[in-house]
Amino acid sequence: MVAALCAAGLWLFWEIRDVLGLVLISVFFALAIAPPVGWLDRHKVPRWLAILLVYLGIGAAIFGIGLLIVPPLVEGVDNLSGDIPGYIDDLRGNSTFRDYDDRYDITSGLERQTTELPSRLGDAAGTLRDVTVGVFASFIKLFSVLVISFFLLIEGKRILDFIYRQVPHEREKRFRKLADDISSAISGYVFGNLVISVLAGTVTFITLTILGVPFAIPLALTFAFFDVIPLVGATLGGVLVAIVVALNAFPLGLIIWGLVLLAYQQIENNLVQPLVYGQAVQIHPLVVILAILIGASLLGILGALIAIPVAAGIQALIRDYWAFSERNLAAIAARAAATADEAVVEGD
Repeated sequence: MVAALCAAGLWLFWEIRDVLGLVLISVFFALAIAPPVGWLDRHKVPRWLAILLVYLGIGAAIFGIGLLIVPPLVEGVDNLSGDIPGYIDDLRGNSTFRDYDDRYDITSGLERQTTELPSRLGDAAGTLRDVTVGVFASFIKLFSVLVISFFLLIEGKRILDFIYRQVPHEREKRFRKLADDISSAISGYVFGNLVISVLAGTVTFITLTILGVPFAIPLALTFAFFDVIPLVGATLGGVLVAIVVALNAFPLGLIIWGLVLLAYQQIENNLVQPLVYGQAVQIHPLVVILAILIGASLLGILGALIAIPVAAGIQALIRDYWAFSERNLAAIAARAAATADEAVVEGD
């Protein structure tokens, strides 16, 4: 019977895993934006309006970054298409390249690919149309997260008060402290992510400015935005930046950016992230790395994003259990000592 119930529970958990994932993301998102919402609330802004204002601020920031990035990227692609013939002529003037060209007919292949570029772009547009359903589903999930987070922020205090009332009075203080510890861990994670993103954006801005690449600020913001994703975010953002660099500073600028990205990614993954998260979330750096790897292997990018706050919550639970056990053991030892003393007194 017990085995059947466990199997049924696991089956149900697996069937609703996507819903549980959305709820978990909503909880983390609500906790992440709770500070600015609380600040507006304390300044006499109605809470529902404060939440909407924070939503609008985040959306405006993302939309603004898109406006800064997409037009120059499209312009750069157009310029690259026009410059490719010139690059081919320059290569033909190189004696070493001529030897390889005579053997492998490289320039003819490049010219053929350039000629076919418009049709390839058309094929890419067709592929984009094929993924419309997936994009629509992603928007539905995003909307669900925003709605759930909205109600969590509106009703969060009442929900917590209801939960606290279900806890025995003698354990309420302990339960409140545990909830505060978990909330602080998640807030610390958000703060740590912000610190790392600012560092990533600063490094990107300095590098692109030195290379003379235009739109250094929006590119740095884009890299900082992607860098929120643990372990792989720097790579994803770096590839997008590399495309723009290649369009404006090829090939030397692209090589330099690649070296900077490789060095920064190693430093961030193995030094900055563990140290910052370790200080902000109070988790050992080794646990941070293991948590991210385990989360990524289980749930992909989503798992990597929530791995650290989940690990922080588990750590808070373990610490609370240990502290509770130590207090119980101390109380038992004290009672045993008192009983022994009473027995000695009675024996005398």
